[in-house]
Amino acid sequence: MRTDRTRAHDREDPGKSGPPPEFDMVGSVQVAPPAPEGAEAMTILVTLPPDSPGTPPHRHSGPAYGFVVKGAVDFELEGEPARVVRAGETFWEPGGDVIHYQDGNHLADEESVFVVTMFCAPGQPMLTVVGPEELEARRDRRAPRS
Repeated sequence: MRTDRTRAHDREDPGKSGPPPEFDMVGSVQVAPPAPEGAEAMTILVTLPPDSPGTPPHRHSGPAYGFVVKGAVDFELEGEPARVVRAGETFWEPGGDVIHYQDGNHLADEESVFVVTMFCAPGQPMLTVVGPEELEARRDRRAPRS
């Protein structure tokens, strides 16, 4: 993740006064695989009440990129260790066949909020819950848990 400060669009504009905008890079990812052909992009705001477990294990038909606005979120993707994503940090998932195991509130005493933009394949649901049989069959793909 790059955290350099970039001043973009620094140009003279005789019709405007005041300082130019500042842009801070909060995260970036290599976009691979690309979004499915004809994908629909949607951005949602998710509010997790205190101690919420979030969505059950699921997958997305296309990639998703998010930003935690408030609090902290437990985040776990298939093949990666579970981690906590805190306010001001980003998360990425490639979508497709990868299972998203956790997206619950890490905090027991306050809500957490994140914004995520997802690219969904045409005619596919944004989110598909994974059943217990498939979770068991793919147990070896989950990162070791402490």
